[in-house]
Amino acid sequence: MDPKKKNAHRCRKHRGVRSKIRGTADRPRLSVFRSLNHVYAQVIDDEQGKTIAAASTVEKEMRQKLAKTRSMEAARMVGELVARRAREKGVVQVVFDRGWYKYHGRVMALADAVRAGGLKF
Repeated sequence: MDPKKKNAHRCRKHRGVRSKIRGTADRPRLSVFRSLNHVYAQVIDDEQGKTIAAASTVEKEMRQKLAKTRSMEAARMVGELVARRAREKGVVQVVFDRGWYKYHGRVMALADAVRAGGLKF
């Protein structure tokens, strides 16, 4: 597929998902982004436009613990870390924003780890 068409398709699908999902102060949005090599997660209050908590495999401590940053185990560790950081800030419930990614593989592993970390969807 042509890279320009692929990016346009991705943006259109992401807008469709985001039109239905909105984070508030009571229930912020847990946004997931996965690149080819890394996984990122943020807890965002859309009303104020502020990031409450974030974690990714790019962080130095995560790279030291992991052999591969694109694995399911890496996604689980990012999920646990973002859940712990969000709980420290007083967040209990979130709205899950998977972006345009299917709820499968690394995205599902991250979501399960966030639930195990104490956040409710």
